[in-house]
Amino acid sequence: MTYKTKIGLDENIVAALSYAGFWITGIIFLLIEPDNKFVRFHAMQSLLIFLPLSLLIFLVGWVPVVGWIIADFLGFGALFLILIFVIIAYRGALLKVPVVGTYAYKLIYQ
Repeated sequence: MTYKTKIGLDENIVAALSYAGFWITGIIFLLIEPDNKFVRFHAMQSLLIFLPLSLLIFLVGWVPVVGWIIADFLGFGALFLILIFVIIAYRGALLKVPVVGTYAYKLIYQ
């Protein structure tokens, strides 16, 4: 059973969208959805995973030649992670990534 959110969509769709724009949509849905804990968990997990990953890709990209190649591979890996997380959130699952997901769960549900 899915519930509606403040923007009028089902919660599993909004949870999936919270991963679609890296950490930016995570922040947006944390601000828009103050009551829906399922959406807030996925938005917080998106923020906690993709903000450090984006910073890492940015910093590695400053290293000439080798850093560019590594940053490209990290970027493709991030896109693959987004696809996995979008599918899982759309199905309505609450997948906790080992360290980050546990912390996000504690922040939202407790």
